[in-house]
Amino acid sequence: MSITQLKAFHIVAQSGGFSQAARDMAISQSTLSAHVRDLEAVSGVNLLERKPRGVSLSQQGERLFEITVRLFQAENEATAFLRGEAGAAGGHLRVAADGPILPLPILSRLKAERPQLTFSLSVDNSARVVEQIIDYRADVAITARAPDDPRLYGIKFLSMRLGLCVPLAHPLAQRQDVSVTELEGLSFVMRERGSRTREIFEKNLAAHGITIQQVVEISSREGVREAIANGVGCGVVADLEFGHDARLSFVPLFDASELIDEYAICLAERRHLPLLRSFIEAAGRA
Repeated sequence: MSITQLKAFHIVAQSGGFSQAARDMAISQSTLSAHVRDLEAVSGVNLLERKPRGVSLSQQGERLFEITVRLFQAENEATAFLRGEAGAAGGHLRVAADGPILPLPILSRLKAERPQLTFSLSVDNSARVVEQIIDYRADVAITARAPDDPRLYGIKFLSMRLGLCVPLAHPLAQRQDVSVTELEGLSFVMRERGSRTREIFEKNLAAHGITIQQVVEISSREGVREAIANGVGCGVVADLEFGHDARLSFVPLFDASELIDEYAICLAERRHLPLLRSFIEAAGRA
């Protein structure tokens, strides 16, 4: 088998089909198909399940894809290093985070140190952020989930307190703070399962024996914010992530003892890479 055949399989698996993969590799679909067929023939293993629209991975294909992800990530790192992109002036960093507010100051400091740095930022809930690191779809991440997986390395760089997020016309909007017990029976707009803010909020509710009325579940922070502003229900947010919105008020929950800890993480096997190490160190100085 050849590296070309492995690359063809990897791009097809990543794209979910031959058409997009052929465009990504800038080769004909027939040539791409031939590479994959040759790989299956020389190995004697069925790697892809062909379907009318796209492909899916066989069990053996899934195992091989896990290997090729690592293989071509290492190839990309080697290419970047040899081109000097891993030097002090630049590089490209794929960042995943459970919100935009915490990673952007870190990236700003890093860019001041590396003027040619470029980066992409993907925002999702804490559970899926960690998945992006493990699946090699992101280089570093900011997440509220502790890096307890042995494949991960990370540092805790800050803790945040929870507060109530309500429209300015809400009866609690002008309060200096609120007790968790005062939330009994209130209607709430909540993030989906997998949101660390939601998990910590529910832990605080359980600790006080409080039951709330969940009206609606929305998958994005922006959607939750808009629903709250339109009077659908109350929300809960970490103090450092409230941001600025003239329609809303942040009221601290003074007896919510469960805090949200934030971590900067990467794969343990990649922590030595200069750019990743610089990001983790920049987070530690936050």
